[in-house]
Amino acid sequence: MNLLTIIIIAVGLAMDCFAVSFAQGLSSDGSNVHPRPVLMALLFGLFQGGMPLIGYFAGSLFADFFRVYAPWIAMALLFFIGGKMIWGSLHAKDDLPAANWSIPHLFVLAVATSIDALATGVIFIPVPECLWTGVGSIGVVSLLFALGGYHIGKYVGRRFRLNVELIGGIILIAIGLKIWVEGVCL
Repeated sequence: MNLLTIIIIAVGLAMDCFAVSFAQGLSSDGSNVHPRPVLMALLFGLFQGGMPLIGYFAGSLFADFFRVYAPWIAMALLFFIGGKMIWGSLHAKDDLPAANWSIPHLFVLAVATSIDALATGVIFIPVPECLWTGVGSIGVVSLLFALGGYHIGKYVGRRFRLNVELIGGIILIAIGLKIWVEGVCL
């Protein structure tokens, strides 16, 4: 496995981080200095990079469990969060909703977006010399995509008057459905 292949895998895994961060940015309160987007990006990078490591060490012992249940778990978490956002958007007051920056919420998002990376660890079993390069690349690319997604979402949210909570909820549900389809149907 060469570095280009690892980078392509990292970019593919980082797309969920980008989309969720975009949704968080859409509903940002607009303040220019806020430490929580950086914390979110760090958590996304840590979990995205750490899950393949766990998947590698769990290897064939738990491969069947991860293959069967990981898509369901990710879908359930993202459907719950997305549904809650959609419900909130339909019952919102006139003021714009602020992004949820609570630590538990960020952890749930980090876990939900990184569950598919867990199975990726298995691909490093035949090439253990690429494990640390893969883990590091996946973590860094996910962190960068999360920061970029947040800032792009924040920019779009400021420029256009959108029901950002509704859009964010739809994005999260779509990601959950994508993870489920890829894990169960393909």
